[in-house]
Amino acid sequence: MNQQSITKSIEKASEVIGKTWPLYSFVTSNPLAGFEKDHFNKAAKSAKKYLNAKIFPDALAYRNAWEQGEIGETELKEFFKENGLKESPEFYLQLMESRIGETVQNGNHDLDRIMAKWLAAFMDEGLAEWSMPYKEQGFYKAWRKLAIYDDEVRIGDINRIPKTPSEALKKVLGEYREEEYVEIFKNHLAALSGWVGYIDHRNSFGSPWQEAYPIKLEDYLGVRLFISHNLGISIWQETSQKTNDDSLETLQYIWLQAWEKTWQNQLAKILGQQSAELETKQAKYSTPDAQMVFCIDTRSEAMRRHVESKGNYETIGYAGFFGIAMDYKSLENGLVRKSCPPIVDSAYKVFEIPDKDNGKAFVNYKKKNELQSFWQYFLKRMKNMLPSAFGYVEGSGVYYGLSLLVRTLAPGAKYRWNNKNATSHEAFCQPEIHAEHRHADESQQIPLEEKVAIVKSAFDLTGWKNFAPLVLFVGHGSHSANNPFGSSLDCGACAASPGRHNARMLAKLANLPDVRRILGECHGINIPEETLFFGAEHNTTTDEIVIFDSNVPDSHQKRLDRLKVDLKLAQETATKERLESISDTVSLAHIKANDWAETRPEWGLAKNAGFIVGPRSLTQKVNLDGRCFLHSYDWKRDRTGKALEGIMQGPMVVTQWINNHYYFSTVDNNKFGGGSKTTHNITGKFGVVQGNGGDLKIGLPLQSVNKSENEMYHKPLRLSVVIQAPVVRVEEILERNENLKLLLDNEWIYLMVIDPTHGNQIKRYSHNNQWISHYNDLILKEHSRKEMDKKILEVITM
Repeated sequence: MNQQSITKSIEKASEVIGKTWPLYSFVTSNPLAGFEKDHFNKAAKSAKKYLNAKIFPDALAYRNAWEQGEIGETELKEFFKENGLKESPEFYLQLMESRIGETVQNGNHDLDRIMAKWLAAFMDEGLAEWSMPYKEQGFYKAWRKLAIYDDEVRIGDINRIPKTPSEALKKVLGEYREEEYVEIFKNHLAALSGWVGYIDHRNSFGSPWQEAYPIKLEDYLGVRLFISHNLGISIWQETSQKTNDDSLETLQYIWLQAWEKTWQNQLAKILGQQSAELETKQAKYSTPDAQMVFCIDTRSEAMRRHVESKGNYETIGYAGFFGIAMDYKSLENGLVRKSCPPIVDSAYKVFEIPDKDNGKAFVNYKKKNELQSFWQYFLKRMKNMLPSAFGYVEGSGVYYGLSLLVRTLAPGAKYRWNNKNATSHEAFCQPEIHAEHRHADESQQIPLEEKVAIVKSAFDLTGWKNFAPLVLFVGHGSHSANNPFGSSLDCGACAASPGRHNARMLAKLANLPDVRRILGECHGINIPEETLFFGAEHNTTTDEIVIFDSNVPDSHQKRLDRLKVDLKLAQETATKERLESISDTVSLAHIKANDWAETRPEWGLAKNAGFIVGPRSLTQKVNLDGRCFLHSYDWKRDRTGKALEGIMQGPMVVTQWINNHYYFSTVDNNKFGGGSKTTHNITGKFGVVQGNGGDLKIGLPLQSVNKSENEMYHKPLRLSVVIQAPVVRVEEILERNENLKLLLDNEWIYLMVIDPTHGNQIKRYSHNNQWISHYNDLILKEHSRKEMDKKILEVITM
């Protein structure tokens, strides 16, 4: 036995767990990301084996979808035929309903409870008043020094405990073969997948807490397996058993595929009709009064429709970090947070600088924040310190009683009052950008060519070529009260931060005269002199759009005033649609945003099922019910396919993460979700447990995906991607990117292409770059690559 063998086995075993994101940056991600190289069905079975998790929607979900027409009879019988099933849908529904097995009890409950207790104490990030001793020495060494005081682990002498986790593992694994290590480690990592996922997150992304108080998977396994060995618990045992037989799981998977195929056929029909209309008449382009660039987030789909209906406005879809791979330093508290996709390394840091004429406002703002921070710290100490706790409660009871009364009886009015009296630094500050590694001098600018590249990328990826007098980059953020998972409602493309910072930064870069000059001289992107760019933010709880326009010139003030009026009207109709009410829905949205008892301030990205890449004309006249991510793209302007490749490598992968996160949180909320909000307890400032302990919750709360305890709101379907581009271009991209091809071949996502070189015929990706037409006929490659390139050029130059 050697260390290298143990290290490799731990690395291999860690595939069984996903990453648990902290509450303050709760990014939606695929909890089975380690299995993406396997087919979805195989990965799901592995999840069942190691995590004792449900992997497909249950029979009740299928029955509801069937009775509501969400699963088509034609599609279902097609899959029945393929799999040799000859009975009726009702027969198989009843079969699934009658053969649901009992949940298997956890045989390692006591061991899990002991480990969760130690992990909560060690990994605390400032919630506990009394910190665990010896934390700076790392988890294993700290535990070793303190374990003798824990009667549950039954170790009275520290000399009985090996000095390192490596020695502990070697001692415990001595009687096992090396080829058995991976399975042993998988079972013990999966037993507390939430806690272990957070250990993995801290090691992968780093944090001040990890640097100060290190913990590794080897430390966790060393402690866990040694305790198990010491208590006489066999380390070689299955952590889960089958609850359903394989034939039943095959049946569940068939129903899932039929549900997904029905949705795809409905979407293909809608988009096919739109494509046909585009073929018969060429739309005449007129310069809009304003253009607004929204995040591809599904919540933007409805908002874009309502904005466009209020005037001569054009909307564009672009990933909400607006192409700036940045970290953002908050002026409020000085903390630096990632504000770009987790899969992207941050290249820049953005911070705030005061306008020349607003230095006094800047100083006053900082003083106010410092005073507020002091009082928050002081009050926390008063509440938590033993000598002052009782007197503090007695003395402050009246104040807190009145505060709770207002929050309970008038949350909407309090929300409006807070907003009216809030001081926003955007009124007197401008964002500044510098390279991430230049920490010593925050005044050092990035090169002009990098600024040009950031702005140019936005125009390239979206196919944007004409500019209105007013252009808004609209980031998005959410607002809710008493919500540990609040960051999950912010922008996923910004690593669960609000998108306002990126929007303001891109607007500032696009307004720079030198950037515009080079875009025109070197890249043929000519921005009219009258065009001004602004940052803005869409509050997805209230549907209010706030424009950061502190420096608007007089020449644009009337246009901006008119736009603000129309955005107010859009807010009114958007909230009516979303809240399904005819009353004052804006006020109702304000109540939801500030009601501390509200379990569903908004639905987030629930119901997401599709990702559409193409011109706005494909979807402009269609109500997609907030089910689709929308990314603007013009294949004619993307002659090399590089823009499309960037969209598929970035936004498509991120939306697949989001989709899988919602899928698994829905089909097994206990294992992959967050459980019910009504019994949440925050631990360590970074996570949530149910009740007084147990495993960390890794996904979305039950109330974020369900209407009630047993009725789903989110439809658990895998992501269907639709791209308008020549199939040959998509094939080239897949050939260059094996990871994207694997996602398709292993059915983590589906792909349909609207091919403009073949009359906008819709083709489905089958397997290994094979394509099936909308009529299910296998498409033979009729043209050579050279002939296809010639065909594309003919269409472009028509």
